Amino acid sequence: MSASEPTLRALLGRRELHLRLESDADALAPDALDAPLRWVHGSDLLDPTPFLADELLLLTTGTQFTADADAELFRSYVSRLRARGVRGLGFGTEVVRDGIPPLLIDACAAEGMPLFEVPYRTPFIALARANAEAIAAQAYARRTWALAAQRAISLAALRPDGLGATVAELAKQLDTWVGLFDAAGALTQRHPADTLDATTLAQLTDEVGTMLRRGVRAASTLEVAGARFTLQTLGRGGHLRGAIVIAGAELDLEGRGVVTSVIAMAGLALEQNVGLERARSALRAGLVHSLLTGDPTLARRVSRELWGPLPAGPVLLAACTVAPAQLDAAVDWLELQVTEHRGALFFGRDGDGLVLVVSADRRELIERFAALFEASTGVSAPVAYSASSDAHAQAVAALRRAAPGTLVAFSDLAEHGILSQLDTVEARALAAARLSPLREHDALHGSHLLVTVRTWLQHDARIDAAAEALGIHRHTVRARVAQAQTLLGVDLGTFPARAELWAALVASSPR
Repeated sequence: MSASEPTLRALLGRRELHLRLESDADALAPDALDAPLRWVHGSDLLDPTPFLADELLLLTTGTQFTADADAELFRSYVSRLRARGVRGLGFGTEVVRDGIPPLLIDACAAEGMPLFEVPYRTPFIALARANAEAIAAQAYARRTWALAAQRAISLAALRPDGLGATVAELAKQLDTWVGLFDAAGALTQRHPADTLDATTLAQLTDEVGTMLRRGVRAASTLEVAGARFTLQTLGRGGHLRGAIVIAGAELDLEGRGVVTSVIAMAGLALEQNVGLERARSALRAGLVHSLLTGDPTLARRVSRELWGPLPAGPVLLAACTVAPAQLDAAVDWLELQVTEHRGALFFGRDGDGLVLVVSADRRELIERFAALFEASTGVSAPVAYSASSDAHAQAVAALRRAAPGTLVAFSDLAEHGILSQLDTVEARALAAARLSPLREHDALHGSHLLVTVRTWLQHDARIDAAAEALGIHRHTVRARVAQAQTLLGVDLGTFPARAELWAALVASSPR
């Protein structure tokens, strides 16, 4: 602890003040003499607490203590000071009495209140001035440190690995652990390198991932195994570029200023990469379009130079839609997977969505993506690159049946047949319009044309079988089918007319 810092120990160490600690230093709390002091105040009131502030040193000459004052009066006096947050009590001797009252010494010892003697030759104002000088010196030292720290961090930002060097310099200046996470929530920089254990890093990664997925600028604190961490996102709301995590206690004003400057610099550096990322995104989109023509030659050549080889065939194609707030984070996560799983994944934008290409044995990459970013995802059957266009059509068909965060495979759709694809808003609207003449007639006349036609078609357009199923005469079935044919304006004796009517009935059925 520096002598210039505003503490009781610093005041006691100034020889020109001639102060003497009356309390037993070993019996006091460990930080009793080193707690910061905001001010020094003098009062001879028996209860000065309404006029005191926290973290204050109180001076008194003892005029409030009469000759017949008992131990309880001294005990309650010191107890009130302790409850108010007074850091210590200085007794001015040779003003009212020669020494410190023994009962006051006992009361301070019982309450753990530091008690010291202020001799007659030392005016109270000298203590106040000395403490004020210490406060000013500390403030100046902190401002000087902040300027030097910001200069060092600015110089670090000019190095080739500017962002990494900036994080390392911040850790050095704060003498603590600092971590930088990318937009996908992956830890990319940490200094010192091996300070935190795997469990702590895992909890920090989970918390950062949660913050980034919300898509809004935020700051939070997290306590792990007794250690406190401050987390701050980087970038703009809806376009988060990552997060910075700092270990340790709360920072003072100067420390927060240094951290704020680093956050601004890191955010700016990450934002400057946006233009480059847009160009990469446009290139990826063009290569995806090239793949979907069935000729992977161009995509294979460019990908090998920039990202590594294309996934080995056969491949799965996935069509995905992601909420706009998570799209940037999703792309960053995919970029990270391309780096970590070289030759297993390729991706690019396609309109408002994303197309993922993975080796057929790496389907788990698509599943992880859908779960992490609540992406609606459709997956094709395994195909060769020459059939990429057909695979993309399969993935898009499966995507139409996928809810956010779920994955639907085209093979599952194929098992349910072509008519299972009629469960769309468009198909239901067309079916309702096609069947409306029958519904309106049934509603107006109490007839049963719709159910009769459905049952007739279910029984392969056989009159006798439909009549038996409905429990009515075959002539009634024949008459209803003829009336339905007239209302619909079609010839139900032809297969195309029957097929279209059956498709309309399937599309209109509740699912």
